[in-house]
Amino acid sequence: MTAANAAPSETLHGSEGLPGSDPTALAVRLFGWSMLSVLTAFIINNYLTFWTGLPGSALVFADGSEPVSWLQLGLYGVAIALAALFVFRNKERGLRTDSKAMSGINSFIIRAAFWAVLLVGVTDTVISFLRVEGLLGAVVGADLATDLGRSQFRGPYVHMPLIALSIVIAAFTRSLGFIWLALLVVLAELGIVIGRFVFSYEQAFMADLVRFWYAALFLFASAYTLLEEGHVRVDVFYAGFGPKLRGFVNATGSLLFGMVMCWVILVIGMGGSSNAINGPLLSFEVTQAGFGLYVKYLMAGFLAIFAISMLIQFTSYLLDAVADMRGEPGGRDHDVHAVQ
Repeated sequence: MTAANAAPSETLHGSEGLPGSDPTALAVRLFGWSMLSVLTAFIINNYLTFWTGLPGSALVFADGSEPVSWLQLGLYGVAIALAALFVFRNKERGLRTDSKAMSGINSFIIRAAFWAVLLVGVTDTVISFLRVEGLLGAVVGADLATDLGRSQFRGPYVHMPLIALSIVIAAFTRSLGFIWLALLVVLAELGIVIGRFVFSYEQAFMADLVRFWYAALFLFASAYTLLEEGHVRVDVFYAGFGPKLRGFVNATGSLLFGMVMCWVILVIGMGGSSNAINGPLLSFEVTQAGFGLYVKYLMAGFLAIFAISMLIQFTSYLLDAVADMRGEPGGRDHDVHAVQ
């Protein structure tokens, strides 16, 4: 076969392996994008129901359901339809291409989350330091100082703009910042040690900052660690499996354990206004430690970010694992652990 004749075949398969229009590949891709579309609809419905006061799609199954409830339920159908439209209009895309695209979406979400905890942590620390030292009124005025002492003000008018800014920054950066955040955790803890034993100075906001960044580091980095094969596998047989059998194990584990776990966290944590994630977020819950940071409600939101990012990454992992099962080229070396 000449190079000219081989080119079309290489274009069709390339790094994707089998043709994208293969029924099995289409079905798996449709399932993956439908999963992410339903996740998006779930988050939107959660906001509409518990933040804007709409009745919620669950009332469709109760007596006296409202038309708005049907519209909210229909949002899931629209999400799945859009996923199907994307898949069937891009039949030439392969499993690995979609897997990389999902990982790219996840990287953006985690970048934004890291920038958010950095900006919010530093800003809240400055505000709390000025409050505890009695300097906040002199810097921002008595009225604003009083408002900043209320979590219902500081959350919407300080934290939320910083989170929005973090999303913008994430769109123009590519570094996830794990190393820097780990360094910041160490520096924050070092500040506590120096303050306590050298200057005999310690305040609640200093320990809150360490917990805030430490929780973010571990919960946000989980999906990236999964991508880089950094999680410890407790197994006896996996190391001796071939690529296709490993793909089967990874696909089964992602589907039956990983994705189910993420949905359990989201449904239980966000299924009602007083649940573990929604409750603190809706009330802008803070610690009871006097002049500590006002970020406890955001730490409840960390669980949502963890579940969302892991669900996206498990879906990406599923597509990649199915590609391994099908013998498609371009797979990762699962014996290499990039994250130690």
